[in-house]
Amino acid sequence: MIRRSAHGIPHIISKTWEGVGYGYGYAFAQDDICPMADDYVTVRAQRSRYFGPTATYAQRGNGTTPQNRNSDFFFQRAINNHIVEKLIAQPPPQGPLRVVKQTVRGYVKGYNRYLKDTGVAHLPDPSCRGKPWVKPITVLDAYRRFWQLGLLASQGVAIDGIGGAQPPGAIPSLQPSGAQLQAFGERLFDLGIGSNAVALGSAATKNGSGLMLGNPHFPWDGTERFYEAHATIPGKVNVIGGSLFGVPAVLIGHTGGLAWSHTVSTAFRFTPYELKLVPGSPTSYIYDNAVHQMHADKVTIQVKQQDGSIKPETRTLYSSLQGPILTSILGLPIFPWTATNAYAMGDVNATNFRYLNHFFEVDTAQSVKQLDRIERKYQGIPWVNTIATDRTGKAYYADMGAIPNVTDAKVAQCVNGPLGKAVYQAVPGLPVLDGSTSACRWGNDPDAAVPGIFGPHHEPSLFRNDYTENSNDSYWLANPNHPLTGFARIIGCEKCVRSLRTRNGLTMISQRLHGLDRRPGNRFGLGDMTWMVFNDRQYASVLWRHPLAAMCESDGTEPSSSGPVDVSAACPVIAAYNNHDNLDNKGSLLFRRFVERLRGAPAPGVPVSNPFSSQAFTRPFSADNPVNTPSGLNTNDPQVHQALGDAVNDLRSNGIPLDASLRAHQYEMRGNVKIPIHGGPGTDGLFNAINVLWTPPVGYPNVPHGSSFVRVTQSRRKGCPSNRSILTYSLSVNPNSPYFADQTKMFSKKQWVDPPFCADQVRRRSRVATVLGPHGVIRRGIHVRRGY
Repeated sequence: MIRRSAHGIPHIISKTWEGVGYGYGYAFAQDDICPMADDYVTVRAQRSRYFGPTATYAQRGNGTTPQNRNSDFFFQRAINNHIVEKLIAQPPPQGPLRVVKQTVRGYVKGYNRYLKDTGVAHLPDPSCRGKPWVKPITVLDAYRRFWQLGLLASQGVAIDGIGGAQPPGAIPSLQPSGAQLQAFGERLFDLGIGSNAVALGSAATKNGSGLMLGNPHFPWDGTERFYEAHATIPGKVNVIGGSLFGVPAVLIGHTGGLAWSHTVSTAFRFTPYELKLVPGSPTSYIYDNAVHQMHADKVTIQVKQQDGSIKPETRTLYSSLQGPILTSILGLPIFPWTATNAYAMGDVNATNFRYLNHFFEVDTAQSVKQLDRIERKYQGIPWVNTIATDRTGKAYYADMGAIPNVTDAKVAQCVNGPLGKAVYQAVPGLPVLDGSTSACRWGNDPDAAVPGIFGPHHEPSLFRNDYTENSNDSYWLANPNHPLTGFARIIGCEKCVRSLRTRNGLTMISQRLHGLDRRPGNRFGLGDMTWMVFNDRQYASVLWRHPLAAMCESDGTEPSSSGPVDVSAACPVIAAYNNHDNLDNKGSLLFRRFVERLRGAPAPGVPVSNPFSSQAFTRPFSADNPVNTPSGLNTNDPQVHQALGDAVNDLRSNGIPLDASLRAHQYEMRGNVKIPIHGGPGTDGLFNAINVLWTPPVGYPNVPHGSSFVRVTQSRRKGCPSNRSILTYSLSVNPNSPYFADQTKMFSKKQWVDPPFCADQVRRRSRVATVLGPHGVIRRGIHVRRGY
């Protein structure tokens, strides 16, 4: 049975795991079939057949735009080599548990049942109605999607570089430039995915039980959106939360006793290997003083021609003992295949389906101790940290999952070549290992779930009674009162600068616990946490507004990229700005443009990811005071002066008042409706990260990425948890659905959904109930109670 409560949230109730999967697949297809059908084209290696070989598609979960042809060769090789079939065939814990297989089988049946009931020609979403690429899916299609998701932060950032890698021809490959290496470092630390999560324990909450904030910053379009659902098998499972499209399990959410979320980890999940090639044979390499031939895979895909006909195209792809040969990452030609060297990618997630077992077991867990046992058992987490709390009031943090076993000693021994050293300098923590010797292969820990990854005792974790927090910085300050140290650099940095967003979050937690945030008391309740995540404080302004206003008043005129600028009219706007990116706060756009200009003055439509220069601060970073340093604005820095001049120019030249607020200039379009959106870029220090792009002359139209499935859960020692959530982009992508824009409008007003969880709540607050059988819908009922 599928019950729908307010805003379309499906509550799936069944006696079996297959039944839960069936209901999930049917409900999900009702709401979001079109982007998912498009993604199944990708994992079937058929994009060139339907959309042409030279077109690209946005893989929004990691910010890449692979070319269809390269993507098809990448996925077709995996299909030819039966990679997914081999992973499924493994017994647990490496292969899927029985409950995973049952649920996935049900999901496929439910998805296909909806498609059969509705018909491709009559789909309610016009974006894929009648399209030839919308087809029933197979169990293998579903698992290939899981494989794709696991690779998001490893081979997924190199699909063009792997699918297009070819031996060198007559024209020699060029070594990457310094600018390319710098861009590589900046982009690799800003893959378009991120998050905040706060877990509060008994010492920090009003009721002495756990309180959880999950605030993932994910794409607002595509298949890395979250789908909210509730699954119940009486007596076995009762879990509600969000999952990425196509995954019939709750990935972040809560059970009756446990609440958890994830944030993207700083740990690298891959390492390049530098191969030494045999002279005159670019597909032969030296390994332990012996010559090895690269493995050659001859791959054929079907390609749409200009006249509409379909013709086969064949390419040979290569791999070494360490993994596939690649030439680029994130579209940057960092790893050239020359006559003397080639590069292979070792990827811990290439054979990782343990993560499926992890999430299915967590969906039944009731405490952070159970969660910790699951983390240690599977080490399946592919690219995220875990932050959690439970009804007993215990808070938890871990970056415990699939991480290459590369110690700092191995880095010192095995990063030898000039390119490897240059990459390690540009991207600290990412080693390009010597691929000519087995001494540089990943190490083995006796307690590791599989060979080649760190064991749990070499990965950071923490239990606390007060709190744990992460906003995509490393594990080091999951709680500043208990720094985590002594771990390998590939996992993250220690005693290093925290982002403004991390500092904002830690500061707000500290202020609440010390009674300094102008709210009653000094502990957190549900309302305190919902306020914290959406108060929209911009931490850069907290640090810089006063000295910037003083500088502006003193100078009156500032340099800019187009000459001197009179900034006197901007001075009172800066002085009056109240440090918050709410919809009607005047000066929000001006201060944001100053911050973005100071970060590097990118062209319109280009994300700002590079860090602030240390010269911008007057007080340097101190590892003894990392939450409060660096700080101060260095008004002697010429870049600070030009950033203000350019910011004023940006607004004036586009007809935007200097005191403009966000309401008219930062918005999301839903059909013909313009919905104003509060918040701002996480790089500016906003906890409610809305990572928009400057697009003159309008400002910041349409949100590509940011706060997505935001959830606050207050546990209780006894009884039903209290829950608030908002799916910022709404549940459905279908413009004809009532769930297309409803939650987006609520988010605009800082309103929250109160989703039912316990059985009596679900029964009382259901609006529509659909009973499904093996041949489709048996009956539908409408049940609307007063007040809903």
